[in-house]
Amino acid sequence: MKISIVVTQEEHFKYAQEICDTIESSALLRGTGIAKRTPEYIQKKMANGDAMIALADGKFAGFCYIESWQHGKFVAHSGLIVHPDYRSHGLAKKIKSKVFDYSLKRFPDAKIFGITTGLAVMKINSELGYKPVPFSELTTDPSFWAGCKTCTNFPILQSKENKMCLCTGMLYDPKEKQKTPPRHPFNEAVLSRLKKIKQALFLNKLLSFVFLFKI
Repeated sequence: MKISIVVTQEEHFKYAQEICDTIESSALLRGTGIAKRTPEYIQKKMANGDAMIALADGKFAGFCYIESWQHGKFVAHSGLIVHPDYRSHGLAKKIKSKVFDYSLKRFPDAKIFGITTGLAVMKINSELGYKPVPFSELTTDPSFWAGCKTCTNFPILQSKENKMCLCTGMLYDPKEKQKTPPRHPFNEAVLSRLKKIKQALFLNKLLSFVFLFKI
């Protein structure tokens, strides 16, 4: 199976709806929150060359796009998705790696960051040299956080004034001296436990609120 990963152009507009549908169905299957994007938004990223798509004999296999914030000070990779037919082949890592290298060329001085609940994405980020950080080290651009409004966890993010949520923030700073292997090796057990602790804390606070409201 030959899969090509290329920078998007207008010829890839026809895949926009399928990309959106795949992202949404994947989030529903995992039971996680998701910041929804419209096909029009995806097409805009494609037209600007701010995305990469994986194709297998003309069929959509995977996708990821780039967003820049605070005049290029920060860059985020969003919408990383692999079609169900092409999973378990390491394609997500290949796409992420290509988008990462592409971002370094386009925005050489930018800090690259992301927020995610997915352990697989955390592992890929860690292998690229990202480190887990508090949200305070990420962009303060309100437009970025507004993009979380369609996520089911947005009320949690709001209640914490954009300082904490069920997602984990990860950051790559090109000014830091990178090492091979990465300075921040991935520990799935630790991050999985952190995720569970976050969920438990937010659930307890939610239950306390409901109890007080009933009283």
